[in-house]
Amino acid sequence: MRLHSAWLLSVLVCAACESGAVSSAPTPKEEAPLPPLVSAVAPVVSTYGAAFEPGPELPLAALLANPRAYADQNVITEGTVQRACTTKGCWMEIGEGEDACRVTFKDYGFFVPTDSAGARARIQGRLDTRVVEAAAVEHLEAEGARFKNKQANGTATEVRLIASAVQLKR
Repeated sequence: MRLHSAWLLSVLVCAACESGAVSSAPTPKEEAPLPPLVSAVAPVVSTYGAAFEPGPELPLAALLANPRAYADQNVITEGTVQRACTTKGCWMEIGEGEDACRVTFKDYGFFVPTDSAGARARIQGRLDTRVVEAAAVEHLEAEGARFKNKQANGTATEVRLIASAVQLKR
């Protein structure tokens, strides 16, 4: 009978192991939680033209409000790219709302991507006010430009920056 009792006891212990009632296995350690996923992507900054040089930094609104005060001065300003030349990126317009100015590139020496609209632009350049001839207005409008001060004869007066350096942040 002793042998039978020992056999019965071992069967009961094995059955208990399989059911999970008796466990000699170590409990798993709790893992540290994973850090949250970073959803924001760092902006990409692209530079075009020459390196920025030290110079006065002025809000674009101040330049546009009184362009004669800054005529032919080399300044640094910022604005949102509203549109850019759709053909090759040889100009862009920066501003906020209706207050905008055209940016061209010194000596036609560099261009910006044609899909620059929406980027934040930092620009160093010389401020200039000029009358744009009717044929040039028509040409620029065909590339996506807009003129706030267009005259009945097709000409337009515009404030522009002739940029030596541009940074675009997207």
